[in-house]
Amino acid sequence: MKTPHPPLQVRHATHPAQVPGFDTAALRGSYLVEEPFTPDTITAVLTHHDRIVLAGARPASGPLTLGTWPELRSEYFLERREAGIVNVGEPGTITVDGTKYELTTGSCLYAGRGTREVVFEGEGSAFYLFSAAAHTAYPTALIQPGEGNRLELGDQQTANRRTIDQYIHADGVPSCQIVLGVTTLHPGSTWNTMPAHTHDRRTECYLYFGLPESERIVHLLGEPHETRHLVVADRQAVISPSWSIHSGVGTSAYSFVWAMAGENQAFADMDGVAVQELR
Repeated sequence: MKTPHPPLQVRHATHPAQVPGFDTAALRGSYLVEEPFTPDTITAVLTHHDRIVLAGARPASGPLTLGTWPELRSEYFLERREAGIVNVGEPGTITVDGTKYELTTGSCLYAGRGTREVVFEGEGSAFYLFSAAAHTAYPTALIQPGEGNRLELGDQQTANRRTIDQYIHADGVPSCQIVLGVTTLHPGSTWNTMPAHTHDRRTECYLYFGLPESERIVHLLGEPHETRHLVVADRQAVISPSWSIHSGVGTSAYSFVWAMAGENQAFADMDGVAVQELR
């Protein structure tokens, strides 16, 4: 039996020329996913930027089975899609077509096109799902924290010392479109992705987690010469179109899932923006 889900939220694609006229409510309504995790349900948002679906599963009282939505015109969710799933809560399990996988906090599971059944379990777990259209099938793969390609970047002097775990990428777990990993800021560091960049060949989404309830992140978006900001809380997601920068600073250290989909999977494919060029 499929778990009933709330209706799919649809976010239409936006043009950069629209952003200067957006007030705070319009910015948040276009780019911020404020409540991706609701106990005992699966909440999903479709953005027309690269047809990405973001979903959150909170199996607080029992298993949740991933269904589909009428807007996708599919028999099951992953009929023509693939997904990267990260547990941002306490340990839990995901059963994929009868095989159960144990996910600790920060673990990642890749589920390929054609996967028919996905079941989430774990009272304190919170599963973040990032999905894109797929043209072929790749095998299911589980990656624990530290098992992917780990990078140490930044400097404490610039408050951006961070550990990057690359999970789904060209030299790691293969996929059709998805590039995904987790970045963790070191204590005392607060900036991510600064200097900023854009990449006109793919859309990127951030899911912030590990942030104390009383703290916030100021996420920068927009074209480099016309920036805006969102104030983001723990376990909220930001949709970043290909033309937008995606950077932020927190009032304390935090982690975030970064995930991309588009026509290019090269992690280093980005167009840098010097700090002094930002407006």
